[in-house]
Amino acid sequence: MNGATRNTALEAWMNQHGYSSNGLAEAVNLALERLTGRTGGLDGSSIRDWKAGRVRWPKSATRKALEDVSGLPATALGFVPRGRTHSASAPSQEESDSVKRRSLVGGIAAAAAVAAAPGTTSPRRVGMSDVTRLQNRFVEVVARDHRHGGERDLEQRAAALADEALNLQNAGSATQRVRSNLYAAAAAFRSSAMWAAIDGRRYDDARAHMREAQALAEMSGDQAIKFRIWSHAGTMYRHMGRPADALAANDVARSLHITRRDPMFASLGLARQGAIQGVAQDRTGARRAFDQAQEAMLRADPDAYRPVWMLAFYDQAELDSLALSAYLSLGDYQTAEFHAHRCLSALRPHMARSRAIATTRLAHAQLAQGEAETATVTAMKVSADAATQHARVSRMLQEFGAALRATASGSRVVRTWTEHAAAWRTTV
Repeated sequence: MNGATRNTALEAWMNQHGYSSNGLAEAVNLALERLTGRTGGLDGSSIRDWKAGRVRWPKSATRKALEDVSGLPATALGFVPRGRTHSASAPSQEESDSVKRRSLVGGIAAAAAVAAAPGTTSPRRVGMSDVTRLQNRFVEVVARDHRHGGERDLEQRAAALADEALNLQNAGSATQRVRSNLYAAAAAFRSSAMWAAIDGRRYDDARAHMREAQALAEMSGDQAIKFRIWSHAGTMYRHMGRPADALAANDVARSLHITRRDPMFASLGLARQGAIQGVAQDRTGARRAFDQAQEAMLRADPDAYRPVWMLAFYDQAELDSLALSAYLSLGDYQTAEFHAHRCLSALRPHMARSRAIATTRLAHAQLAQGEAETATVTAMKVSADAATQHARVSRMLQEFGAALRATASGSRVVRTWTEHAAAWRTTV
């Protein structure tokens, strides 16, 4: 290993907080995107290089992103600034202090474990560091959702993390601020479980998560997470073909005062309203809602603080994605295609699930305009993984195949599509 010294401090922190190499890479990539506007290029092998000591001092933006994820300076995670060397015989004051801090943290953790053990009388103190750890895990959940989406494993993982947040309520004493944040964290995880179930078309499971998430959000008093849950509910009912219920749920989200404080929340609420009005065949209402959503987005302060789930997905590409959905429902295929191209050109690299959905919808819009060959080429761009593993994408592609056969029965393009779809099933 060319004399590299293993970074045991980073390994210990990852083990303590339950991060795999791939999980930490995803979390840091997402933090990098928030910092720089560009998705990071880290993967599991990058983190393994850190742990092995082959990379002793990551680039400045990457270090800052890691510090945002961990809540610790890079030196406390075992990284060494360039020009400085490890020395067993004469550690620097900073390194000595870091060792002392880690020893102290270890002692505190051991004491907390003893305090929480049955038969003891001194409860542990639950603090904001526990909240921060959960928030870091939430970043990982959000990142995984945007890459895959709809997975039952993701739904179950998010639900388990919600339970973990709730268990901390009974693990020891805490301030009211900490307790509110724990409820908010639990609600956030439940809302992610809800969304994974919606995305996987498991609507009974989604409704169960929704009820739990709503109760937790009320106990937290967190306006942003309340908005997320009710907005998800509107989307769920839209996918179920129940536009009246969808509008009612989305109206609850839009009535929260966070939409008056931050135009970006107002924009998302209006864009989702437009998508619902598309299903309801309200052409005038949909067009008005998207115009207002665009105007609100332009008014929003790009530097305002927003929760990670909002930063990770809502932007111009998502607004166009919702417009694409609405105009498809309305049968305005030319406008739908316009929004599809705008969406795909602006999607951030990590939005793999969103890219598959927008590409499939574009194929539908092109086919409906009589462009069977172009539509087939477009549909074939969807990845095999999304085509076979994501419930929403799979269903839309099956509908595309049925429509293609109905409009171009017996043609070469139908044979091409049939062979390609069969190849998808054999490659996963």
